[in-house]
Formats: sequence, structure tokens, C-alpha cells
Amino acid sequence: MPHDAIRVEDTRAWLTKAAQDLRAARHELTADPPLLWDIVFHAQQAAEKSLKGYLAWHDVPFRKTHDLAEIGLACVTLDGSLEPLLRRTAALTEYAWRYRYPGEPEQPTALEADDALQTACEVYDAIRTRLPAEVRP
Repeated sequence: MPHDAIRVEDTRAWLTKAAQDLRAARHELTADPPLLWDIVFHAQQAAEKSLKGYLAWHDVPFRKTHDLAEIGLACVTLDGSLEPLLRRTAALTEYAWRYRYPGEPEQPTALEADDALQTACEVYDAIRTRLPAEVRP
């Protein structure tokens, strides 16, 4: 039986945005010097949008928040095997706002940016493998 077209499109839209954030983060690595603050921002956004896509697919409502612990908890109730990954992912939450405005703390390190991007990629891949092919961008 075919899946609901609206749910398919909504989920695909979330995953497409997540993929675009990953692309942006990877692109910022090529700058000289790399734009580390933007890499961590896009990593956080990619993880957030991936998780929201997962919730959208399962018709689980969520509020407008960048809190990856909150969003992750909702995902873990659907699939407990995500818990170890999403525990690590929660640390990316602060990148939604940290480093974005003048007067904020120092820049992230290259290692911090690499770790954030790697975690976001893991989240995106983990979510994609749990969803039907028709929703994947």
C-alpha cells in the first residue's frame, strides 16, 4: 500500500534541508581558513532537521525548538537503538546559537567542528536508513 503523499513530501522536505546543511558545512571546510563557527551551526541544523524528519514520518508532533535532547528523546521513544547516538548529538544543541553573534565566546576548534560534522552525518545516515526509500532526497 502506498504511503500518504503529504507525509512522504513533508519527510523528504526535512531530509532535503538536512542534506543541504551538511553540504554547507562541508563547503565551509574548503574556506581558507575554514569557517569553523558556520560548520558547527550547520552540523546542529542538519541533525535537528534529520530528527524532525523522522518525527514527521511517524506523525509525532514537535515544537519549534533547537534542543536536540528534547527532539532526540521523542525519537528514542520510537526507536531505542538511536539512544547512544542521540545522547552524543545533544551536545550539538548549543551550536544553534553559540558563535552566531558578535560578542559571543571564542571560535570552535577544528577538532570540535570535525566532531560536530561527523556526528551530524551519523545522525542523517541513521535516520535515512530507518525510513523508506521514497522519502530520501
